[in-house]
Amino acid sequence: MAKRAFSKPADATELPANILAQPVVISRDQHNISRKDISEHALKVLYRLHNAGYEAYLVGGCVRDLLLGIKPKDFDVVTNALPDQVYKLFRNCRLVGRRFRLAHIMFGREIIEVATFRGHHDEEEPEAKHAKRDAKGMLLRDNVYGSIDEDAQRRDFTVNALYYNIADFAIYDYANGAQDIERGILRMIGDASERYREDPVRMLRAVRFATKLSMQMDDSVRKPIREHAHLLQNIPAARLFEECLKLFTAGKGVANFELLTEYHLFQQLFPLLKSYLANVDEPPYQMLRQTFADTDSRIQKDLSITPAYLFAALLWWPLQARMEQLMFESGLPPVDAMNIAAADVFARQVQTVAIPKRFTIPAREIWQLQQRLERAKGRRVGQLLGHPRFRAAYDFLLLRTATAPASEREQLEKLAKFWTQQQRQQPDVAPSDDRAPKKRGRRGGRRRRKPSGKSESN
Repeated sequence: MAKRAFSKPADATELPANILAQPVVISRDQHNISRKDISEHALKVLYRLHNAGYEAYLVGGCVRDLLLGIKPKDFDVVTNALPDQVYKLFRNCRLVGRRFRLAHIMFGREIIEVATFRGHHDEEEPEAKHAKRDAKGMLLRDNVYGSIDEDAQRRDFTVNALYYNIADFAIYDYANGAQDIERGILRMIGDASERYREDPVRMLRAVRFATKLSMQMDDSVRKPIREHAHLLQNIPAARLFEECLKLFTAGKGVANFELLTEYHLFQQLFPLLKSYLANVDEPPYQMLRQTFADTDSRIQKDLSITPAYLFAALLWWPLQARMEQLMFESGLPPVDAMNIAAADVFARQVQTVAIPKRFTIPAREIWQLQQRLERAKGRRVGQLLGHPRFRAAYDFLLLRTATAPASEREQLEKLAKFWTQQQRQQPDVAPSDDRAPKKRGRRGGRRRRKPSGKSESN
């Protein structure tokens, strides 16, 4: 049996709000989770840890989603084995993460993330406990290991403090999370304000879980968000890009956009759009909302999407404002003004949300094609129809037309009608759909991996 050398669980009188002194054990015959619904690779990891004498649980979002009848996007494992001990058990393992050390067990494209039970911070022994915060209380490094009881207390929401034990197939519920799932209530473990200061991304997660799971945020979760929204400015831009993908490319874009705007979180992610959110009846706001609605619709129809189109649509109005400024101040022609404006807009946006070049470059192509669609005549019409970004640019033109100011709508409608007719007349020239990035070959492509920072559940 492997040894455990972790700190003791906190005394019951010190437990944070919502945490139970003893977990509710939901036996196999009392829940709907079957091993048939669990990834075979996750089961391999669980059984190998268990057979080596360690505790092994599925944890958080995958357990929550299985209880709700939702197919989990991925499966996370938690154990009392230290990262180095996990590494010795699996040849296909790599250790990642600075903020919290994790083991990634790789099975082809599927990665099973294995975390060691997190423990409490010990202010009297900072070197022994390896926790580090900044001056505002945000956790910078969190390699503090403990027991399953402590780990449950470190989870963010009650619905994520659920542990499926491979030893007896029971669910260990440390915060009445199963009950909250039944009631449709999203509650925080501990004081929400403190948890938001520890990790401001929890505010984005609260919104995402509320829409994904069709839950109502408890008042204790909801009320502190506006006050702490500005703390997102302290989060690395690369991490916020990953959060944006989760928020806006999973079929709940409209709902997330509206909630994020209500709680002043969207304004932190996209500061360039603040001035366009005041009036919901104006074209800029309508274009933003329609962009998310169209994306949600494509996802529901199992059609391809790309963040390049999404960001092109979101930043269209700041682009127009910068273009007009450049043309007025410098007398630049529209083509040059757009190129400079596009560089300026993305340079400012990536300071808060680090949009990779693999998306900014095609987004700029979609913008540039709007001008070319307006000017194309003769042979250039056929050339544009064969352009690899034509379909995205055409869809973008339709989006502009549907949400245009009255003064521009008639002209855009004529332009959209022209390109619709051209596609019908030359169906073999125009690509059917180019929203999705081309898949790379197995030999030359890079495998997409999960972010190295530990997410408390999906």
